[in-house]
Amino acid sequence: MRPSLFSTVLMAGIAFSSGANAEIKIGFITSLSGNGAAIGIPYSKGIKAAQTYKGEIGGEKITVIELDDGTDPSAAARNARKLIEEEKVDLVIGAATAPSSSAVMTVAKELKVPMLAVAPVSLQAGDDQWGVVLPQPAMLMASVIADRIKRDNRNNVALIGFSDAWGDLCLAGAKAAETAGKITLVGDERYARTDTSVTGQVLKIMARKPDAILLGSSATQAALPPLELAKRGYKGGIYGLAPVVSDDFIRVGGKAVEGVKVTIGPVVVAEQLPDDHYAKKLSLAFRAAYEKANGSSTRDNFSAYGFDAWMVFLNAAEQALKTNKAGTAEFRVALKDAILTSTEVAGVHGVYNFRKGNFYGVDDRSLVVVKLVDGAWKYEP
Repeated sequence: MRPSLFSTVLMAGIAFSSGANAEIKIGFITSLSGNGAAIGIPYSKGIKAAQTYKGEIGGEKITVIELDDGTDPSAAARNARKLIEEEKVDLVIGAATAPSSSAVMTVAKELKVPMLAVAPVSLQAGDDQWGVVLPQPAMLMASVIADRIKRDNRNNVALIGFSDAWGDLCLAGAKAAETAGKITLVGDERYARTDTSVTGQVLKIMARKPDAILLGSSATQAALPPLELAKRGYKGGIYGLAPVVSDDFIRVGGKAVEGVKVTIGPVVVAEQLPDDHYAKKLSLAFRAAYEKANGSSTRDNFSAYGFDAWMVFLNAAEQALKTNKAGTAEFRVALKDAILTSTEVAGVHGVYNFRKGNFYGVDDRSLVVVKLVDGAWKYEP
């Protein structure tokens, strides 16, 4: 597989007084093909926007090597090994789906290279931690949307989601919300990312008469349940978590997804935020950089995670470069340590505070509730 190479050559500046600058190499794994491409391509565009926004750190040259995993966790793991062993990258960012991200994280930990995961994954804390997760955890997203379901005077909730790691995370979040007394979970149905019909699952759910549906899926495929529910005359509320938000969800879902409420990072509704909101200024700057880098505008959710990964990287690299030279094992350890001690690093999705033993670094500042109205997301405080 031929990698895509895009680099930013930085202005002169010497991080070390002895000799020429070293190169910082980042390996980026995403899904440019396969059924995860609808979210993998925006991730890629987000990284390009991030480079456009700020392409210099300590006078170093930053090179990004991008590989397509085809939405295959095995390919993602092979890509990670290739990037680390052959390309000698200092950091890995990826991947587009939860299964692929888990596979990459395993390799990064084995080969001792820090990783920034841009898909929500469930990881076991251990003494040898080499990565963190950028997206809001499913538990937090489920808690916030459960509060909104309760505020909307609904209670009986049925989950319909992917039959993979992301679906499992959504179910765990829904069960936690039930334990907290926010909702009553009355159903759990799953479908594969490659499925083209969810008729059977929807019929089972409707038989349980829920007054709210929770989508445990993402992007294009998340539109399947609302489309089928509309055919069956469902009149209850439909709710989702952050991965639902994409242009393809709106395009494919059409009128069937009007009125869907989702908990999402504030970047999606940046222009609607109060002027004093921490994310407003940076989010608008991100959008400008995105348009400059990609030649189009966006309101998607995924590209912004790539941008936030870049913000965390820049903050950590600034610290690591003070005492270590890029391209060395010592630099990678220092970069990892700096990532794991990130404090109040502002992004467009959240404010990041990482600690060893805690893979997620955001709090409830990272989420707002939005409603789809006339094909656009409307901020609903």
